[in-house]
Amino acid sequence: MASLPPLKLLIAAPRGFCAGVDRAIRIVELAIERFGAPVYVRHEIVHNRFVVDALRARGAIFVDELDEVPDSAPVIFSAHGVPKAVPAAAEARGLQYLDATCPLVSKVHSQAENLVAAGRHILFVGHRDHPEVIGTFGQVPEGRMTLVETVEDVASLQPADPDNLAFLTQTTLSVDDTAEIIAALKQRFPAITGPRGEDICYATSNRQAAVKAIAPLCDAMLVIGAPNSSNSLRLVEAAERAGARARLVQRGYDVDFGWLEGVRTLGLTAGASAPELLVREVVARLAERYAIAEEQVETARENMIFKLPRALQAA
Repeated sequence: MASLPPLKLLIAAPRGFCAGVDRAIRIVELAIERFGAPVYVRHEIVHNRFVVDALRARGAIFVDELDEVPDSAPVIFSAHGVPKAVPAAAEARGLQYLDATCPLVSKVHSQAENLVAAGRHILFVGHRDHPEVIGTFGQVPEGRMTLVETVEDVASLQPADPDNLAFLTQTTLSVDDTAEIIAALKQRFPAITGPRGEDICYATSNRQAAVKAIAPLCDAMLVIGAPNSSNSLRLVEAAERAGARARLVQRGYDVDFGWLEGVRTLGLTAGASAPELLVREVVARLAERYAIAEEQVETARENMIFKLPRALQAA
């Protein structure tokens, strides 16, 4: 039997679940334990099909809108956040609801409210139609926030009061792209104010930094994540910018050995919504064709933990 070709596998750390995702999933699990199945969840709790399917198997029912939730059933809002109108509608119907919005997204929501209360117009850096962007826009009156997606968008802005602007950002953006957009905003509107700290969350920044550290050492890189996961797609972009061709995969069976032809050093990471189980699944798939020399490259350590809602803390 011919020996397997060697493959050096550099695995990024940190990778995978962040504290906000871990909290959101735990909220669904504990709600099922406390209230019994089914428990309804408005939209995907996080952007990962494996996670969603696992929760569905335990008794979670995922819906697009509140009108699909029976009057007597508990409902959970996703980690990406929702417009204010959603909990208001739930309260009007007397629904028992739990908010799994990531606390770092909730912080952006509070910043938006405070800035509008102070009379500022917000330029929000983010991706159109992403659930987090929709949720943040839904925190303030219509017309008080303008979406900015690219540096080119900055040139076309025509604010009514250029001296009374502020900016905020989606939490799962490219660190590099966002820095360029913010620099353009500050150059065009010198009086613009921003948040005291980064809006891009620690997990997004850390995972991109880890990719940037290993991608130059790799011939190619695999990112485990969902195609609708913003932070996972940004990891693919970060790897490509750092010099490695990169591809998004959801599961081990997505690994394309033809695409890996000629690769001797492969990088591997996982987006913030992808569990470690999928990392090991991809490694096992690679081991079918290669003799793997596995090495973890750690660039940061994370110990963030977010509290559960009071209604579930006892559980």
